Amino acid sequence: MGGIFSQQAHDTTPSASVEPDSKPKKKICCACPETKKARDECIVENGEAACEKLIEAHKICLRAEGFNV
Repeated sequence: MGGIFSQQAHDTTPSASVEPDSKPKKKICCACPETKKARDECIVENGEAACEKLIEAHKICLRAEGFNV
């Protein structure tokens, strides 16, 4: 049974190595404040359906910052 535990430890190690390769340097909540503000204000005032262009602009900005959205 000792082999099973050591195998499980090896199985979890590669997933931990994925994070350091990630590109974002900021938290997603702090990235793209200009597009986030415009998007949020539009959604509150007009509803999500009316703000698709601002939503997409914010997603583009987040992707440029390295987020996978």
